[in-house]
Amino acid sequence: MAHHSSIKYCPRCGAEVVYEDKFGMLRPVCPQCRWIHFQDPKVAAAVLVEEGSRVLLVRRVNEPFRGLWTLPAGFVNGGEDPAEAAARECFEETGLSVHVMQVLDVISGREHERGADFIIVYAAEVLSGELTPADDADAAEWFERNNLPPLAFKATQKVLLK
Repeated sequence: MAHHSSIKYCPRCGAEVVYEDKFGMLRPVCPQCRWIHFQDPKVAAAVLVEEGSRVLLVRRVNEPFRGLWTLPAGFVNGGEDPAEAAARECFEETGLSVHVMQVLDVISGREHERGADFIIVYAAEVLSGELTPADDADAAEWFERNNLPPLAFKATQKVLLK
């Protein structure tokens, strides 16, 4: 679980927080208004788009794992349907509009400091668009399942190497 050390001040009243054992964990607590900070999980959504024996992957432009390949994916915004987030991220990274069909897997475990605690992986199919990398990807390509490039993230490997 991520550490809360980045929480220094109460977002309600501005007082400097103290760390107290609350509900089984050391949590930031406001000594003035008694607000308690609970760390919400970060959720990402990904799509597995397959055509025949090929799978759609994007190459990461950012650290961590810059230059390695992964499923089109990104964070779910507050209030956003995760299936819509998965389709939105796919469009942003590949230029392809996809139809999200079903949940394939929910993978837990934060792999790096800025990463997601949960990744919801959906099966999806291409509706339209031209394959054009953008946003967090500097390349987007179809790969044969038996000839995959170097993969980023254990979650990507879990989905593709089943």
